[in-house]
Amino acid sequence: MKTNAGRFFEDFAVGQEIIHAVPRTLSGGERALYHALYPACHAIHSSDEFARSSGLPEAPLDGLIGFHTVFGKTVPDISLNAVANLGYAEGRFLKPIYTGDTLRSVSEVIGVKQNSNGKSGVVWVRTTGLNQRDEAVLSYVRWVMVKKRDVGSEAPETVIPKLNPVVAADDLPVPKGLNFSGYDFALAGEPHRFADYEAGEIIDHVDGVTIEEAEHMMATRLWQNTAKVHFDTRQRPDGRRLIYGGHVMSLARALSFNGLANAQLIAAINGGSHANPCFAGDTVTAWSEVLDKAEVDAPGIGALRLRLVASKGGAAGALKDGAGKYNPDVLLDLDYWAFVPV
Repeated sequence: MKTNAGRFFEDFAVGQEIIHAVPRTLSGGERALYHALYPACHAIHSSDEFARSSGLPEAPLDGLIGFHTVFGKTVPDISLNAVANLGYAEGRFLKPIYTGDTLRSVSEVIGVKQNSNGKSGVVWVRTTGLNQRDEAVLSYVRWVMVKKRDVGSEAPETVIPKLNPVVAADDLPVPKGLNFSGYDFALAGEPHRFADYEAGEIIDHVDGVTIEEAEHMMATRLWQNTAKVHFDTRQRPDGRRLIYGGHVMSLARALSFNGLANAQLIAAINGGSHANPCFAGDTVTAWSEVLDKAEVDAPGIGALRLRLVASKGGAAGALKDGAGKYNPDVLLDLDYWAFVPV
């Protein structure tokens, strides 16, 4: 058999290293398509001149372009037979990614746990994205629910990795040369700086985007994500295509520009959960909560720890019910650090 049926839960073992196929060279085309698919407006990713005034050689690609590209490489080996992608932790954006960079991905299996129904299991992997110089540009842990090939097969020993709940502020990788001491707030689009945000503050980003079927499939193909549940209506009992969670993530991050225009660069992802499934026809809105603030050893730069929530129109600040369960309208709960001007 020459075709790839993908790995099932039984095919994963802790300690396994997986080198993912098909490196990808990124160009201005990915930037243009990203800005066409998502209402992304952050100045440092839009303007070479703004980026140069901030100490960078040119405008880096949006960090989530790198994330989606590295993630997409892993799908044929990890989540081709996924039921759902469940969450993220310990994500660090280690180096800016520029047009012309070629990315590839390597993953290590760090945990496995069979579900009680015996039909699927959860697999944890740590994935690293490398550029053409073999420099790590980002790394993250994700866990995914994967179907079993044989329901009667023996369950593996459960290994659940211990993950840090937060990337420490001292470990946030500041891009070489980044300097916001001469930051142009007018060109960035908002006057709000590090001191203007307080822990506990809720920001309603106001706008919404209704997801179309063709649009989300185009976006998922852009990242070369081949997971069957995003394209094939036969993969779910309800006959619906599941929206790639990264699509929701990018929509929410782009919507957050209204209120967080100066959160220019994602520095780290502390954790993330796809709380409920998203389907075509859903309208995605977003709100943020300021969780923490930290000083950064770089000129003119501070870091905000933010909770970004995507929902289907739920009220800003409404996340979980009294029992601690996500409200049914919540799609994404993402905890991340971003660099802002002081």
